[in-house]
Amino acid sequence: MKFKSNFFSKQETSQREIIRKDGKKYTIRSTRMRFFFPDEWMSFYDYLLPSQKPTFNFLINTGARINEIRHILVGDVDFDRQSIIIKYTKSRNPDKTRKMRVISISQQFAKSLKKIIRDLKLKAEDKFPLMSTPGGNIAMKKTLKEIGIKDWKDFSIHNIRKTTEVWLLSLNIDSLKVAKHMGHTIAIAEKFYVSPDTFNYEDKKMMRDIIGDLYSQREYR
Repeated sequence: MKFKSNFFSKQETSQREIIRKDGKKYTIRSTRMRFFFPDEWMSFYDYLLPSQKPTFNFLINTGARINEIRHILVGDVDFDRQSIIIKYTKSRNPDKTRKMRVISISQQFAKSLKKIIRDLKLKAEDKFPLMSTPGGNIAMKKTLKEIGIKDWKDFSIHNIRKTTEVWLLSLNIDSLKVAKHMGHTIAIAEKFYVSPDTFNYEDKKMMRDIIGDLYSQREYR
């Protein structure tokens, strides 16, 4: 299968191997610029097992870290305001407590969450059925390799977070709003997340198919 991401797929896999004192081998990515093109995401998501899809749907629709979404309770979702309170964040207050943030979600993602809650009969104090970080990374790399992504080794769960931010910025969402959603500053976004806008009209249509009406103009009734 051919993907549009020729800019990345033509590059050599950017990995280097290190050996720790205990003899275990680890690979380290030398680049963290990789993000999903919409066609890649659709192929990747379609190939996932049904049990794996909720985790990756959560990740692409929120842009949150996997450890943040794994601690979200059903009661943290406000369906009336289409938002989620993320309590288990990386950011800390001066007193070392975690700095909570509220993020918007699309109507489409909210609908998928309602279905999970209904099907599994979840209560407000329950967590959503999401994968662990190691499990998510293993499933991700395995699937990317199987669908023919040449630089699949350059991906980790965190690349989904980068993807959401790159897509929102390419859709002309205000950069301050995006930075607040992601839970970091504009300076951090510019240094680690912002990439050249290489998307065409069809790409952007696919993005909206995937993330729905997140930060688009909505009609309030």
